[in-house]
Amino acid sequence: MPMEPEANRRNFLKAGAGAAALSLVDPERVLGANNRVRLAVCGLRGRGMDHIKRFSRVPGVEIAAVCDIDENVISMRMGEIEKLGLARPKTYVDVRKLLDDKSIDAISVATPNHWHSLMGIWACQAGKDAYVEKPCSHNWWEGKQLVAASSRYNRMVQMGSQARSSPALQEAVEHMRKGLLGEVYMARGLCYKWRDTIGRQPRQAVPEGVHYDLWLGPAPGRGFTMNRFHYNWHWFWDTGNGDIGNQGIHEMDIARWGLGVKFPNRISAMGAHVMFDDDQETPNVLNCCFEFHIPDGKRRLLEFEVRHWMTNHEAEIGMEASTLPPAGLAPAAAKVDQHRRAVGPASGKPGTIGNLFYGSEGYLAIHEYNSYKTWLGERGEPGPSRNAPEDHFANFIDCVRSRKKEKLNAPVEEGHISCTLIHLANVSYRLGRTLNFDPATEQVIGDQEANRLLRDEDRGYRPGFTIPESV
Repeated sequence: MPMEPEANRRNFLKAGAGAAALSLVDPERVLGANNRVRLAVCGLRGRGMDHIKRFSRVPGVEIAAVCDIDENVISMRMGEIEKLGLARPKTYVDVRKLLDDKSIDAISVATPNHWHSLMGIWACQAGKDAYVEKPCSHNWWEGKQLVAASSRYNRMVQMGSQARSSPALQEAVEHMRKGLLGEVYMARGLCYKWRDTIGRQPRQAVPEGVHYDLWLGPAPGRGFTMNRFHYNWHWFWDTGNGDIGNQGIHEMDIARWGLGVKFPNRISAMGAHVMFDDDQETPNVLNCCFEFHIPDGKRRLLEFEVRHWMTNHEAEIGMEASTLPPAGLAPAAAKVDQHRRAVGPASGKPGTIGNLFYGSEGYLAIHEYNSYKTWLGERGEPGPSRNAPEDHFANFIDCVRSRKKEKLNAPVEEGHISCTLIHLANVSYRLGRTLNFDPATEQVIGDQEANRLLRDEDRGYRPGFTIPESV
């Protein structure tokens, strides 16, 4: 039986010191020899292997430990790590035991969404920095508490919205700030990614080597099925946030960044789960609109759209070669009938992923994470453009060393705001009504049912895996 998290947290506190001592974790504590950063990667099946590859390329980073609840995945990844020529890291099944390891400087979190904030909070409490994959929260409350933990313990916490580290996109945003497009009044986020049906899966015994209680963590147990496990957990409210909180959080963050806004004032979302009769709970088609009240009395708009099937490109977005991973499980692991293989990309390669910004003097299009183009004037003459890759992982490590939070390209404070837009859109969709939001209190005005959903109060948290009122 794994140790209860609250009991384990007490192991971080020196006898008689209490939580106040933890808040004084030395931000300048000595890193490894030669300023080496000893990193632990948590969650190895999907994105976590990308973390291992990318972080290991950053000079002075040692992949010192890995953690996953599936012993089969650990075994597989250890073989791949060896092939990469890296030193053999320590292995953990329980993240709480990993966090007890005082030799670890930082962790990266590439687990399912429902673990992101809790693992980040525990890392801060243990005196470790955290790179937390997008979305940095499964609900609004978790994100708010992760921000508080980062501040209290003075930890570097970066959300994995890597577009913010692209020199090309930084240049695009700077162009908009300096007036290249005139008055920028609207942004659009496009999340058109081919996703087939997940079908229906019966309950079954937990596979050997899988520590399912640890996989669940904060989420309720509803019986084990493969559809609620590898990757397809994205499509269930207990553990995921639908595609708007999967691929879409990237485009939502870019849209808000480029538009130069924070929290919205009004939100409306409509959608449906169309075409398929399967286990999925989240919508695969979603249309959202956010209204922002600007201090000068004007309004700015953000439109966001999720599509799951055949669709058009827009402003040349999607026409360049994609650098994104396949959408979902590997094709060999999914049952796709031959007709669907004939009419669409069975690999799940994305269709149209990007952003558009509209101004009084032109418009700007962003393709995925690393390139932009502009068209200016009434004739739509081509303007500035650029393609340049990001190194988001290196930016995080630089800040782990320098202790300069202001140098993080995607600090958790910004990540929390963008994730709140995701959560508000999902709440609007689930309740079927427009929400009026107070940016000062971060609450929906006059709608306690919506505020309960923003905290997942109906789902709740399993004992020992709660997000505390005080971090």
